[in-house]
Amino acid sequence: MSEPVPARPTHDAIQTLYIEHHRWLLGFLRRRLGGADHAADLAHDTFERIMAVDPEPILAQPRAYLSTVAKRLLFRHHRRSVIESAYLDVLAARGEPCEPSVESRLIVVETLVELCRMVDGMDARTRTIFLMAQLEGLSYPDIAQRTGHTLDIVKKTMSKALQRCFCVMYG
Repeated sequence: MSEPVPARPTHDAIQTLYIEHHRWLLGFLRRRLGGADHAADLAHDTFERIMAVDPEPILAQPRAYLSTVAKRLLFRHHRRSVIESAYLDVLAARGEPCEPSVESRLIVVETLVELCRMVDGMDARTRTIFLMAQLEGLSYPDIAQRTGHTLDIVKKTMSKALQRCFCVMYG
């Protein structure tokens, strides 16, 4: 027996929510961002997210719900900015001038954001072993020797890391 699919908010419910709370949400986001640069985009993204969920919690406490969704989007926005800044710093630190196209830059930053999401959910040992294998190209025996773990632990830990990656990408 399948679980019931949550009801989608009606057009009227979303329209009412937008009319009654959009201005408030913009102000909320402007204060958090220190300006209006990205506030309108994040407000739009917030309303876009709520269009596919059960309307009951939204309509019961709309500002609490909107602020929760917006805070999550703010966190993602900030994290993306930090990652993009670090990427640009690495490019600038290289001796040769390198100015990737806007499209290439977006692809690299999106990839880095996804990689960070994968790695952040790992415990310290799993993250260390995964990064040694993926970034340094070390074999499992080499990782076992460098970390002082058994080869069996390294294999099990890599399996755990790869499961995490799969869940982030497809789950």
